[in-house]
Amino acid sequence: MSGMPFAVAKVALLLALLLPGATRASGVELLVSAAISLKAPLEELCALHKARGGVAIALNLAGSGELLRQIRAGAPVDVFIGASAREMDLAEAENLLQPGSRVDVASNHLVLITPADGLPLKGFADLRRADVTRVAMGNPATVPAGRYASELFAWHKLSPALEGKLILAENVRQVLDWVSRGEVDAGVVYATEARARSAEVRVVCQAPPGSHQAVRYPAACLRGSGKEREARAFLALLTSKVGREVFARHGFLPPR
Repeated sequence: MSGMPFAVAKVALLLALLLPGATRASGVELLVSAAISLKAPLEELCALHKARGGVAIALNLAGSGELLRQIRAGAPVDVFIGASAREMDLAEAENLLQPGSRVDVASNHLVLITPADGLPLKGFADLRRADVTRVAMGNPATVPAGRYASELFAWHKLSPALEGKLILAENVRQVLDWVSRGEVDAGVVYATEARARSAEVRVVCQAPPGSHQAVRYPAACLRGSGKEREARAFLALLTSKVGREVFARHGFLPPR
């Protein structure tokens, strides 16, 4: 317990250095820690929120597991938006959330991608091929997309065939980068990620229904932030008709 104050100060200082706009002195009121796959719609929604008279928002984007680690260490986060129910369930069980503030804001699905000029794969079964030597996925320990991919590979009975081929990434955006640069033969990402780089990657196929847990994006206000009213106002925008339209424009599906 004696090391906790130092850990809290360390995380707070790190976020302040990474996000100089997240200090009260600059007038920014909310720090939103969100799954990196939500970058495009959240940037648009943050700008819209401010244009409508809401407080300014600083985004801290990373894998959901890493974001939860920061919150546990005392990072000054006001809103948490993850890419799976697991991290939010843990945060709720640890009494980190404002009661009654949790809500799903969007959903997604997984796809298999290759470099635009890569191997001519036709489906997940082709990952068994000898010429497929490097397959990227998020680290299942900290990245929801990686856990979904693990479930998907198990469903296809591919796990033994992929031993020695898997390359683990810190987040789903890193998987996309590796595939787009041709550094791996294939990767598993969210459909929205592939759509954003359609000139650089080719979508081979979508994960079959039931092959992994549904991809949901839960959001909640953090307990003790002192800015519950402002945080709930931002969540209200995310779940409004306008918010749903912004998510849809970036390829996200409604909550399910």
